[in-house]
Amino acid sequence: MDLVGVCRAFVSVSERGSFTVGAAAARMSQSVASRRVAALEERFGEPLFERTSRRAVLTPFGRDMLPVARQLVQAADVLLHEAEAAKRKPWRLAVPGICSTAGLARLVAEARGHGVTLDLRVAAPAQRLELIHAQQVRAALLAVPEDEATWSVPLGLATARDPGVRRVYVETLRVGRASPEPARRIWIQPEDDVPHIRDPLTRLRDAVGLRPAQLVAAGDLTTAAAEVLSTRDLLLCSPAQAGELSLTWRPIGEITLSRGFALTAAADGNPQHIEGRLGGAIARCLGAGAPADTGEGAEA
Repeated sequence: MDLVGVCRAFVSVSERGSFTVGAAAARMSQSVASRRVAALEERFGEPLFERTSRRAVLTPFGRDMLPVARQLVQAADVLLHEAEAAKRKPWRLAVPGICSTAGLARLVAEARGHGVTLDLRVAAPAQRLELIHAQQVRAALLAVPEDEATWSVPLGLATARDPGVRRVYVETLRVGRASPEPARRIWIQPEDDVPHIRDPLTRLRDAVGLRPAQLVAAGDLTTAAAEVLSTRDLLLCSPAQAGELSLTWRPIGEITLSRGFALTAAADGNPQHIEGRLGGAIARCLGAGAPADTGEGAEA
């Protein structure tokens, strides 16, 4: 038995003294209202109304039951209202700064189509972790190693000029002491200045004999991109970012690097339904699975 439904019919009919008017007020047919009241009477084993040809008059038992039935209906209405309000409550989500404005906008729009209102906070990796710990967001896309990741984004090196090779080997950036050419640098943007990306690249730099200054952690992507666009320097980035900056992207020859992301909730949150509904949209926003332009030509 739908206890709330039968009590709603009972309350509406009793308040209006008519099955016809009460049923209409409760947005149900008269036959449905009659069946529901009859079901409640059968459950109680007592009549609730004295039925006449024109009016439905409460019996003494019906008058005793009416206040409690009204409280039940009101409580159900409050519960439904709160549930709708909770669904409309913004889901505050911390996201990486690598996501484009268009990508973030599409993510928010797709979330609305799933009945989720996103309130995005763009932040660097360490800041996203702090936001989670402080419970200032309900969830965050955290930077994690690839073996812990839900979404993975390939990283390579991008330049303003086509390098003419299918892979860029870091060892080719080594310069001699007497070389008149300035040493080419690899710029690491804030999103990639994390141990599981920075440390392997640092070890590679040292192993192939690059100068320490040839690996630079930039304070922001704009600064790094400007240097790459105006020099022969290289930017560590994803294929999608290279496309946005009109750079030519190639994989790294010696090692494979990737950004890993996992959706992590604050202490009282559960991101599974967000991940289930918006996993594809999040992947597109992050650039996961973007096809790489590997170009033509010989390996360097």
